[in-house]
Amino acid sequence: MIGYLILVHRYPDQFKRLFKAIYDEKNHYVVHVDKNSGSNLEDDIREFLLPYPNADMIRSEKAIWGGYSLVDAELRGMERLLEMGPWSHFINLSGQDFPLKPQKQILAFLNANLYREFIKVQHQDEHRPDTMHRVSEYVVELADSIRRTGYSRPFLENAIPYIGNQWMIVTRGFCEFVCHDPSIDRYKKFYQNTLIADEGFFQTVMMNCVVESEIVSDDLRMIDWIADGDIKLRPRTYQHADAVELKASANLFARKFDQTVDGEILSVLERHLSNQTVANVDTARLVPANAA
Repeated sequence: MIGYLILVHRYPDQFKRLFKAIYDEKNHYVVHVDKNSGSNLEDDIREFLLPYPNADMIRSEKAIWGGYSLVDAELRGMERLLEMGPWSHFINLSGQDFPLKPQKQILAFLNANLYREFIKVQHQDEHRPDTMHRVSEYVVELADSIRRTGYSRPFLENAIPYIGNQWMIVTRGFCEFVCHDPSIDRYKKFYQNTLIADEGFFQTVMMNCVVESEIVSDDLRMIDWIADGDIKLRPRTYQHADAVELKASANLFARKFDQTVDGEILSVLERHLSNQTVANVDTARLVPANAA
């Protein structure tokens, strides 16, 4: 069984298609709606989820890009999923993601990798020195923005910063640890005043603490990163022209999609999922050589 957290900030109809594509009555689902999106979106999704007893919503809070509020939503989603029932792996998605494999294939893959954490991870100072300002500069998250103070501070004592991205497939054991172990409190406190904490907090905790499972530096997502001004990189929006590549991918999910740009690609993937069987899954897709 899988515990899903879906982060939504727009496009309720697209979210509903995603939810149906990943739904299985044995899984558990939690949804967070960005409070910036307004009450209508939250009300729409809450009504949609009423027939699903294995789905719930956590309290909506403002999710500020670059702020710790995104980490907070992840942690609150994990905690609620832990309360809801048994599952082996936690998967976080945005409302603009979509699966490339049906649930039976995804579950078969995870059952073959019960003790593996799938998360992009790099030594931040060695591989991404250009991002070290994210953890060295003290920043403050305000109600609607991030305020950079220009003040520097040392990193956590006896710890090394790591970086990746927001997306992960991690074990229940790791979720329990990062949510409830008192040793993580210092990481939570420190990262509340860092920039883009959601791309480093979980990696840093995982790599600096005792985690008995194997860490694989792969988030199992098909993402085409493209340049976008000051942000440097953003995920390209997939369209119908990408259908062949998407269907052939060994990844479990892809992002991102935008039904206002091209909704037909979602229809193509829905048909593709309906034609798959559990026998198609490649449980040996990743090998220990990819471990961090």
